[in-house]
Parts: sequence; structure tokens; C-alpha cells
Amino acid sequence: MTDLKRFPIGLQDFAQIRRNGYYYVDKTALVYELVQSGRFFFLSRPRRFGKSLLISTLKCYFEGRKELFEGLAMEELEKEWKKHPVLHVSFAINKYTDINSLRTVLDNILYGWENEYGISNRSGNEWGPRFSTVIETIYEKTGEEPVVLIDEYDAPLLDSMDNPELQKQLKMEMRKFFSPLKDLGGILRFVFLTGITKFSQLSIFSELNNLKVITMNDTYAAICGITKEELLSQMVPEIQALADKQGLSYEGAVEALRRKYDGYHFSEESPDVYNPFSLINSLTDKKLDNYWFSTGTPTVLTRLIRKYDMNPDELDRGFPATTDMFDPPAETATDPIPMLYQSGYITIKAFRAKGSRYELGFPNEEVRQGFLHCLLPYYAAETVSQNDTFLMKFSDALEDGNLDQAMTLMRAFLSSIPYNAERQDENHYKTLFYLIARLCTPYVVRTEEASAAGRSDMLVETEQAVYVFEFKLNGTVEEALAQIDSKGYLIPYEGSISPDGKAKKLYKIGANFDANKRTLGGWKVVEAVV
Repeated sequence: MTDLKRFPIGLQDFAQIRRNGYYYVDKTALVYELVQSGRFFFLSRPRRFGKSLLISTLKCYFEGRKELFEGLAMEELEKEWKKHPVLHVSFAINKYTDINSLRTVLDNILYGWENEYGISNRSGNEWGPRFSTVIETIYEKTGEEPVVLIDEYDAPLLDSMDNPELQKQLKMEMRKFFSPLKDLGGILRFVFLTGITKFSQLSIFSELNNLKVITMNDTYAAICGITKEELLSQMVPEIQALADKQGLSYEGAVEALRRKYDGYHFSEESPDVYNPFSLINSLTDKKLDNYWFSTGTPTVLTRLIRKYDMNPDELDRGFPATTDMFDPPAETATDPIPMLYQSGYITIKAFRAKGSRYELGFPNEEVRQGFLHCLLPYYAAETVSQNDTFLMKFSDALEDGNLDQAMTLMRAFLSSIPYNAERQDENHYKTLFYLIARLCTPYVVRTEEASAAGRSDMLVETEQAVYVFEFKLNGTVEEALAQIDSKGYLIPYEGSISPDGKAKKLYKIGANFDANKRTLGGWKVVEAVV
């Protein structure tokens, strides 16, 4: 059997990856093009998308560590290998719950440089003057232009999204720290910042208005992440190993990986980009799990769900947008779309009107499932295990064709939801049914809602059957069934074939609510005759 690649799970250090024989997807041609094209850059990408590895690669390059680039594109492109002093900062090393947490980090960063280069601190906690002295002294002592690399610059501001007063204080401290980077641009060889989002020109970026933002630049769309071409040309043995373990054909494994982890686009001419963290974990484990979300519910997403009235149906189906709608500074946004886009929960799915308009939506099944799973507690039981237990039992009942059991389970589940008069209206329940249907997909083959004449409240398709559900909050079971017929919700599924070659059974389920008990009152299951 062909030896499989050793992927650097959890490693973001370029030197360690290269020295220890881990596989590295060669991005050094893009790195070379970037460093030759200018001096001041900012790149935004979602978490766990390789930003820290990119920073580490730049660090090793500017330190002139030629031996680490043997066999990579950079080895042929770079001829001089000039060494520069590198000032590397990562703001992801701490949680910023008060102003002192940031001041401690800044003091430690500056003290480390001062100690390394024998610099006396004569400015106390005046971050700007101290940083200026560091840069100027290093330039004078080495005779080389320093390089400044700042990773996750926005970590303090994301930590304080729920505390505007603290965020304002943090911004002021960071503005002081960043202020020399513009004024001393003449002696800096290269400045590169990464983050998840961008904050307005009136705050930190006002000190760095000379940065070129390459977040939506076609040239650098694939500088982080793994492209479809890189996957299919460099990871064939690993795909085949996944296929063998999961009982799939090679083509089936490719399609499964595409649906699960692909779908990111960062510019108009962007190639298909896979989530690198999930992809390499999947190929290493030979599983198709939700790795991006398994590391814990992202704080940003939890805050957005609490703050805004999310419409998962719209996010799932895709919706039109202009750049101003999804890429403005974080603190000026009036809806969740900018942060959802910048954080990687939605992405560019298509372009309209020659790139002036876009279509946004979930990038792939992993993000869709993770997002909806995070959303469910705000519509149903707050206990995650209670939600998950119901979903599994409900899915099993559908797969077994036991509709009465499925509806009994749903009635019990709905009755267990804590009463909230402000939110439990018809729209609340429609969203809840949508979430239940979508979250059945790990156990049931597919869920959809659309037909030519409209949309049912819930439609679930298994290998053997198609189930259309219509729920009436203020109506009867008969009215629900009549709507299924009049709207033709089952027509698109007539002639559907199961894996054994037989016609799938079609069922319509009408149900109504008991307003007093706030759960299902009654229901009726009718097998449709085709």
C-alpha cells in the first residue's frame, strides 16, 4: 500500500512542518509574488484556515532560512535570500477580558524585543514610542529593514464584542501600538496583518490606512486553504484510503469531500477552496466528521445568534448581496451578514452583474449542519443532548417508516420546549420544523422544502420514502392535507426510485397545534397514490 502523507494536524509552524517531514501544500509561489509586489498588506480569512501557517512561512522566508524551502517553488524563485530582522506578534495568545490583559500582552511583546536587541525602555507603557524605538534601533544595529508580521490582530476586539466600553479602550491601546507602522514605513521591508474581520477606518485601521487589503484579491484567493486542484492532484492515495474505509468508490469519496468541506470562494475568480483544517483531519482519520465545529461552538456565532433574528432558510438557499452588504467594518454592521461572511459561516456562491452583485450562502454541509445545530437551542430545548436525542430517534422512526412514532416523538419534543410567548408564533415553529428537517440529514438522506407551487413546512426524503409535512398553527389537519394536494408538494417526487430499484413511497402528513398545550394536537398520515 502506498505510504500516506503525514498531515500537520494542529501545527502552524512552517519550520517544524518542514523539519519533521509533515506534508506542506506549497503556497510559496504566492508568498514570493506577494512579497515582491508591495510592502503593506492585510488578509482576512476564517479561523483555522491557515493564517498562522502563512505568517510562519513569511517569517522563515524573511529570516533567510533557505534550507526549509528545498523542493518548494520558492527555491527556484528566490535568488538572493536576504536576511531581515522579523518582529512577529500573535494576539491569539490571550483572552482579553479587561484592559490590563491587553496591556500585559503588549508589554511582554515589547520587552522581548527590547531584551533581544539590548534596548532600554524609556517610554514606560507608551506603546507607540516604545515600538518606534524598537524598530529604529533594530534598523540602525542590523542595517537591514525590519519585517513586522501580526497574526490575529483582531482577537482583542472579537473578545470584547459584547462590551462596547471595553472594546473602545482596547482599540485606543492598539491604535497606540500600531501607530509607528505607518510613520516608519520608509525603513520597514514588509508589514503583514491577518485577522478574521476588519474594524473601521475610524479605529485601528486609521493608523494603518496604507495597508493593501488582499482579502478579495483574485491573485491571492488560494493563499490559505486547499484548492480542488491541490486535493485531486496531490492527495489521491489519501482519498482512496478514505474511500476504502468508508465503503465508497474513489469518485464517491471525492464527492463526499466536496459536499462536506468545499465551497469557499474569496473573490470573483477564486478557485474552489476547501476548509484545510477539516480536510486534513478527514483524510488523516479516514472519516467524514464535522471537524471545524467539533473544536467548540465559536463565540462569535453564539453572540450573533443572541443578537439577531436569524433566518436559516435564507442562508441555506442563498441570497443576493453587494460587497457593501457583506464586507463592511465589523462595528458598523447593522445585521449579522458581515460577521457571518468574514467568519466563514457563509461565503460567495455565485456572481451576478459582472461581479457587482454576489450570491451568499452556506459553503458546505459541515458548516450548514454546525450552524443549524448551534441555532436549534434558541428555538427548541436549551439542553443540547435533549435536542440531539430527539433528532436521532425522530430520524430512526422515519427511516423505519414508522410515522406515528415519529409524530409522537415530535409532540413530546415540542411540549418540552420552555414557553416563551414573545417568540412562539407561527414563524418560530416554521423555523423549528426547518431546523429539524435539516438536522436529520446526517441520518436521513436528504431534506428539501421547495416545489414549483411553493414550499412545504418540512420535507424529508429517505432511501425508501418521501415525507411531506404541513403544520397548521391555526387550522385543522384536513386543511393541512388539502394544502399539500393543492400546492402539489409531492409532484416533484413522483417516480423517485429507491436504491433497490422500486418506486419510493410518498406520504403526506397533516398536523395542527394545540394552542393551550403548545404542542401538536392531532395529525393524519396519508400514503399518496401515484
